[in-house]
Amino acid sequence: MEITDIRIRLVSSKDEKLKAFACVSLDGCFVIRDIKIISRPGGIFVAMPSRKLTFPCACCNAKNHLRAKHCNNCGSRLAAPEAAVNGRGRAKLYADIAHPITQHCREAFHARILAAYQEELSRAAQPGYKPQSLPGELDVVGIDVVDDYAIEEEAGAPEPPG
Repeated sequence: MEITDIRIRLVSSKDEKLKAFACVSLDGCFVIRDIKIISRPGGIFVAMPSRKLTFPCACCNAKNHLRAKHCNNCGSRLAAPEAAVNGRGRAKLYADIAHPITQHCREAFHARILAAYQEELSRAAQPGYKPQSLPGELDVVGIDVVDDYAIEEEAGAPEPPG
């Protein structure tokens, strides 16, 4: 597996911790979006895309986030579930959607993303800087920006079912 492209979108917001979003293309055919570059006291780190963990309501079986006190669907009071605990003794509220499995892969992946982030910071300091667009972003007129990651229709490919 080879990282064939990394796109960085710098973030300028009141939240000083979130510095940028990254989008990584693997082998020119697989994309991982919503990778966050976050600042913390120990330095900058890469956070893989994640989702909030949920649990079902006892009354209506609707999904609710772990810290919810009332059901989003029926409004009934929720009993706090037993949450998994991370390595620091805190409740695990998020689960990674995609992530490297081995430590070697994680270090290489993060190093490449952070190098691309530093390059984007250098470009941003230049006059006439234009931010990169990330695939799946909506541009100013609401059109989905797909750029180089566009899905090409193959001639003779079968129609998807449905």
